[in-house]
Amino acid sequence: MIKPFKRALSSDPIKQMASVVPTRQTWSLFEEFKTFAFKGNVVDLAIGVIIGAAFGKVVDSLVKHIIMPLVSVVLPGQQSYQEWKAVIHGKGIPYGLFLGEVVNFLIIAVVLFLFIVKFLGWLMRTRQEEVADPPPPTKEEVLLTEIRDLLREEVHGTGERQA
Repeated sequence: MIKPFKRALSSDPIKQMASVVPTRQTWSLFEEFKTFAFKGNVVDLAIGVIIGAAFGKVVDSLVKHIIMPLVSVVLPGQQSYQEWKAVIHGKGIPYGLFLGEVVNFLIIAVVLFLFIVKFLGWLMRTRQEEVADPPPPTKEEVLLTEIRDLLREEVHGTGERQA
């Protein structure tokens, strides 16, 4: 007697959900996340973002508390840079804060340029030069090369080696 074809999965969604073990799915999701999160690139990127945010705060403080107050002292006027405003039709446009942010951006851009383009470029060039220029052969290597060349000449020159 031939039995009717049974589907591997029931078409009833409640039975499908009951057959799934939730702890297995959770464990699989956890393992997948752990594999992703602890890849070297992801951890390195996270560290870079954290260091970059901290560096941004340091530069921001440098601009707000040291550079721009010095600019305020050098330029004529009684107000600090934060209060610099252009008045157009009775409305004040605070350009001093904008100038502070521009200086902040320029400092970060210069530091990144110096680090990425100049320092890392110099580092990569020195590594390429090290790879490109092999060290001169030692005395032993020179002697072994001469012996190899003499043996080749002897074998290929006469057709057989002499003892």
